[in-house]
Amino acid sequence: MIVFLIYIAIFVASFLLVKLLVHRSTRDFTARKTVTFGDESAVRPNRVAGVVSVLTIFLLWGAFTGSKWVPGVLHAPGPFIGDATFTYTAEAEGVAPDDATVTIRVFPVGEEVTAPEVAPGEGWAKNDADTVGAWRSGLVRVDRNDDHGRDQGHRVVAVNGTPIAPGGEVMTAFGRVGMSPKGTLNFEPSKGLQMEPIWLPPPEAVLARLREIAREGYRDSTLWEHLGWSLFRVIAGFFFGALIGIPLGYAMGLSDWFRGWFDPIVEFMRPVPPLALIPLVIIWAGIGEPGKIILLFLAALWIMAIAARAGVSGVKISKVHAAYSLGASKWQIMRHVIIPNSLPDIFTGARVAMGVCWGTVVAAELVAAEKGAGMMIMVASKFQLTDIVIMGIILIGVIGFGIDILMRLAEKALVPWKGRG
Repeated sequence: MIVFLIYIAIFVASFLLVKLLVHRSTRDFTARKTVTFGDESAVRPNRVAGVVSVLTIFLLWGAFTGSKWVPGVLHAPGPFIGDATFTYTAEAEGVAPDDATVTIRVFPVGEEVTAPEVAPGEGWAKNDADTVGAWRSGLVRVDRNDDHGRDQGHRVVAVNGTPIAPGGEVMTAFGRVGMSPKGTLNFEPSKGLQMEPIWLPPPEAVLARLREIAREGYRDSTLWEHLGWSLFRVIAGFFFGALIGIPLGYAMGLSDWFRGWFDPIVEFMRPVPPLALIPLVIIWAGIGEPGKIILLFLAALWIMAIAARAGVSGVKISKVHAAYSLGASKWQIMRHVIIPNSLPDIFTGARVAMGVCWGTVVAAELVAAEKGAGMMIMVASKFQLTDIVIMGIILIGVIGFGIDILMRLAEKALVPWKGRG
């Protein structure tokens, strides 16, 4: 929630700052033309906003993981590391209550440390020392070295002067001291706002893992083989989905019989997630490459069919009538009116379908895949190798974004009339 609020604040501040600078540095009033409002062709991505958006994401990532790439002043409060102390008050039968101090050395997980040396003290309750990893918690059996143990009714009744009972807790400057139902103290050092590396490693750790896998490979295959196989499966599944889906969409948009016949099938399959089809695909096509490509084919098929149908249905009837009035045949109307005017919707559907295929390939490669980015991600997740998981997600996103850019360029070259009526 805090990260989301910070992100919104940066977005609003960046927007206002850029608008202020633009208005002060330019005398161009073309942006105020009302004719551009609602005209898609007049809307272009603001490059400054794009750069700031990406930098904001990496800044928040680094700030909440303690990254060395982000200045320390921008870091979110991190976990407590060092020696924490608190005082407990214990009672036992036949003796007066006594106080003792517990010193706990909190260390970064993965390092080897020893408990601090402390003097036992003069009372019957002896001082204690222990170690706890950052972001972890640990039981502290303070009665083990006291002169009067549990067999003599030993129990802790207060921490730092604050009464405590089984199931209760006391907050200290170093963290939380709780008490289990059986009366054993539990110390949980302050976690701060930074994420533990096992949940979200810093950017430099992900980059280091990328270099390692690019150099040494992962599970007997190079990184490029993993990405290449995933890309091949996605492109093959998308190709066959478009090859069948686009003609099907045209037929549904031009023929009431085809539309009546296939519309129930398409509308029934459209909301079914591709992941739900995995068991059926395994039964039909096995666990080899055909099964994975068929799953991606089904992910793209219905999207492309609906996009093509929407493109045909969206052709303005006035253009068709104009073509008829000029003596055009049905094939000429199809070639020069319907196909050109439906291409914008088809390209939009293709971009959506490609994104769905990339999202599905991770699940498709769960089925006995030996190579692939999805397989790499899923295997790494089983061993809590979060840096590999994030690395795989970023690579899939970068490749998918690259393909989307290529599709945009192709659309711009092939459909220059999009958004111009």
